Parts: sequence; structure tokens; C-alpha cells
Amino acid sequence: MDIKKNVIKLVIGAGEYNNNPGWLHTQEEELNLLDENTWQNGYDKSSITAILAEHVWEHLTYEEGIEAAKMCFRYLKPSGYIRCAVPDGYFPDETYQTIVQVGGPGAKDHPAASHKIVHNYKTLTKLFKSAGYEVKLLEYCDEKGDFHQNYWDGVDGVIFRSKKYDPRSQGDKLVFPSLIIDAMKP
Repeated sequence: MDIKKNVIKLVIGAGEYNNNPGWLHTQEEELNLLDENTWQNGYDKSSITAILAEHVWEHLTYEEGIEAAKMCFRYLKPSGYIRCAVPDGYFPDETYQTIVQVGGPGAKDHPAASHKIVHNYKTLTKLFKSAGYEVKLLEYCDEKGDFHQNYWDGVDGVIFRSKKYDPRSQGDKLVFPSLIIDAMKP
């Protein structure tokens, strides 16, 4: 747990995951990325140190994603950041792409049924840069499907669906990777 005073770390759309002890875990009903009233109810502008969003941004259109990034920007402290993970549109696995596709694989109750976009590192980077962030790629596939991993520390936010933490993707074979970035407010 962080011992610094006035450190607010949020997990947006936490679901059943609790991979980040000491962070505030929120659901859409209590903190909606597109509804400023839900932000004003609990937070001051420029008061949040970090936001973690694991598999949230794909449930927004590209334009909604920019608006959500701008909303977070208003509430992040200078040097605050969003650690964002989404399904990777460049991961070269047909089964994976079927599961994460827009609208999901068919079942209305499937978690991907409300996917509105499948990002790749270019689209997600552009989205956050257009909202004023500096972006660092942490895990991603390039256009050729080659996987890249830069150093990142789970102390700054654990992403379960990652090469680093997901037991399904240990060793040489990736099973369910994410495109992961840190988007930092200057």
C-alpha cells in the first residue's frame, strides 16, 4: 500500500479482478468514463495519481475513447497516468481475434458482446496523444504480429491479461495478450 498522502489510485471497470491491493476498485455505475457527474461526486480535478483500465477502452467507440481520455486527463494530477490494456488487433491468432471482435463472437452475454473497436498500438497511441498524453508502449504486437515487451512494474498497476502476469502466456507461447500502454499527463 502506498504510504504517501493524497495518493489516489483507481481501477476503472474492475469487474471481479482484485489484482491491485490498495487501489480503489470502481464499476461503471459508480464511475463512468463519460459522465463527469460521477467523477465530481468523488474526486477533485487534478487529484488522481493513477488510473488502471484493463479491457475497458474497447467498449468505447474511438470518439468516446478520446472523450474518456480527456475526462481522465482533467482528474489526473500532473505526471499522473493511465495504464490501459485492450485486446491487441495485431495479435496473429484467428481464435483470439474471433473472441475479441466488435460485437463479440455471437453470444449476447459474452464479455466481448459490447466491444465497439479492436485497437492496435497505432490507434490506441493516437487516441491518447490526441487527448494530450505522452504514451509509452509496454506490451504490444506490431503489424507483422511480432510481440514486443518493454519493462514495466506491477507496483504501478498489475494487468492480469499480460505476458508478464497471465499464467496462460508464460513460456514461449502467447495465449491471450493485451496491448498495454502507459498514457502520462505532462
